[in-house]
Amino acid sequence: MTPLFALDIGTRSVVGIILEEVNSRYHVVDLEVIEHKERSMLDGQIHNIVSVASVIGEMKTLLEERHGPLKKVSVAAAGRALKTATGKMSVDITEHALINTEDINRLELGAVQKAQQELLSSDSITSENPYYCVGYSVLHYLLDDEEIGSLIDQTGRSASVEVISTFLPRVVVESLLSALKRADLEMEALTLEPIAAINVLIPQSMRRLNVALVDIGAGTSDIALTNNNTVSAFGMVPIAGDEITEALSSSYLLDFPEAERVKRALNGEESVVFKDILGFEQQFPAHEVVETIYSSIDRLADSIASEILRLNNTSPQAVMLVGGGSLTPALTSKLSAALELPLQRVAVRGLDALSEVTLAEHISSSPALVTPIGIAIAAKRAPIHYMSVTVNEKTIRLFELKEMTVGDALLAAGIKAKHLYGKPGLALRFSLNGQEITLPGSHGTPSAIYKNGETVSTKDPIRNGDSIQLILGEDGRSAQAVIADVTELDSDSISVTINERRVVLKTEVIVNNERQDIQTTIQDRDDIKVHQAKTLRDAFAVLNSDSSNQSSLQSVILNGKRVHLKPKPIVYSRNGLPISLTSQLEDGDHITSEQNSLTTVADVANELGVQLTEQLTVSFNSMQVTITKPRFLVTVNNKSVEPTAQVTEEDQLKVTPLTGQPITFSDVFAFVDYQLPTGSATSYKLLRNQQPIQFYDQLFGGDELEILIT
Repeated sequence: MTPLFALDIGTRSVVGIILEEVNSRYHVVDLEVIEHKERSMLDGQIHNIVSVASVIGEMKTLLEERHGPLKKVSVAAAGRALKTATGKMSVDITEHALINTEDINRLELGAVQKAQQELLSSDSITSENPYYCVGYSVLHYLLDDEEIGSLIDQTGRSASVEVISTFLPRVVVESLLSALKRADLEMEALTLEPIAAINVLIPQSMRRLNVALVDIGAGTSDIALTNNNTVSAFGMVPIAGDEITEALSSSYLLDFPEAERVKRALNGEESVVFKDILGFEQQFPAHEVVETIYSSIDRLADSIASEILRLNNTSPQAVMLVGGGSLTPALTSKLSAALELPLQRVAVRGLDALSEVTLAEHISSSPALVTPIGIAIAAKRAPIHYMSVTVNEKTIRLFELKEMTVGDALLAAGIKAKHLYGKPGLALRFSLNGQEITLPGSHGTPSAIYKNGETVSTKDPIRNGDSIQLILGEDGRSAQAVIADVTELDSDSISVTINERRVVLKTEVIVNNERQDIQTTIQDRDDIKVHQAKTLRDAFAVLNSDSSNQSSLQSVILNGKRVHLKPKPIVYSRNGLPISLTSQLEDGDHITSEQNSLTTVADVANELGVQLTEQLTVSFNSMQVTITKPRFLVTVNNKSVEPTAQVTEEDQLKVTPLTGQPITFSDVFAFVDYQLPTGSATSYKLLRNQQPIQFYDQLFGGDELEILIT
């Protein structure tokens, strides 16, 4: 017997289960739990399809190692925007043979379609906001308008079925399908988490009681209500176990994974130890930690109680809690208080309540396992219907969850999206100067798709019995190129003139250690090295000239010792404009170089940090005056010279400090055109900064000098 494979894709983790049916009883053969690597699920909705698919793929691989290939899986959905609607379908059976299972299946499907029409007719739903049926429960079977337990083999005038259907928006369903498809799994059945739990926890015989079943996960709390022998309502609140985890995180400065660990440790532990985000390790009694999050537990209990009262109009007779979040400390007592029920009427139910289910020895019982077991059983008891089409003469059965398209049929037939186009041409991969380069081939042409002989697209809808044919497109061409194509070289050489000498600069091309031409065709995996000689320095290298390194004067003999000087660079021009040795040349450029061979005494002194003169600026009779006074005596070959005198390599340069006086008032007259009065009847005063001064008093930069005639 083929085992049942089911997944419970929750906000915090994914539960995988392998189930077998033996004599109308179910045995859990294997069960695994893998937590999400990141917060890729929020409030029951997939927010990161790739991340969730990765966890599903990991679960699939783990279970396949023990139980062989797994291709189909049953899943349950939970979402923020659940909608419920009732529908009724009746048929005339006066001329009908005995009712069989297929008749009932079609009758139930018709009732679901009626419920969907009822939903779409409401003001809150639009065609731009489509909802899909993700599960239904039969409210009543009717024979001749009288309620009956089963319609199998019944006869009469009319047979009816009334269902309550639950719908989810497109994004919830599509994200589930996408995640499974990425994990190479086909959805065998889809249901809702509260439906899954209620199928195993509250059998038909118990549904005459008004009972609320609450499946508390990490992001959502799903609610189902029974009454009068049927499931009377479904609901959901977007608050669950994560609310408690986040409260712990805020209260004790914990990152989310650590807060989750602490929450789980609160059950059964007298004290908990944890490390906060600052690295400090702390220990608290478990009851004290619980007290700090009472407000969050109250909020969870109040939210669940409010939704139950909204759906049921009054408190139910009892409340059953399942799911990992049902183990939240003090939740049962707070929920009983909120609903005004005795404490013993609100209870956490585990696998011990499932009389028809047995567990393998290595599986520990937990309330968190009720829903995944229910999902697997729901796949057996209430599968969703399929449609049949043919793709290239092969019969394909499709899951009728939404309006199916040609693309859905092609994917179900194992035709990948890449097959809808001809294969792309082979890429060309090579290395250019150490950089890996890939040139893609051309794209293939689109494949032709026909439905019942007419051309269609992958978005066209399909119906039961349609025949689809796919004719593959042509493959693309492989990539081709020569070296010139990838280097953008027009030719392998350029010609320039340097000081009237013609120089040819050639591009060196080495392919797999062999010299080649730039028009050489590139082969896959070639190792290409291209050195493009185009700079002025390259040109001098071709000339074997050291012109690029020449300078005007390398050293001088100063005070009897040879002193080396920094070289002065040569000045280069291209077509009359200055350039540097690293400048790129172009074909036909004319290059000239000029060498400044003259070096003066002042040049040498400046480079050696010797200040030959002293300067300061003062104000004389409101006029700016710069006074310069020599501080060194300079001789070249024993002859006194000015700083502007030129020197050569072998000149004997001597610099001797002068022992003269500092700059005084009397030095001003060498730089101004002024005559002191000479008449005996005229007198004057020398002032500096409006204070008397003598001719040989020292001056300082910025002084204000004045000669006052009296």
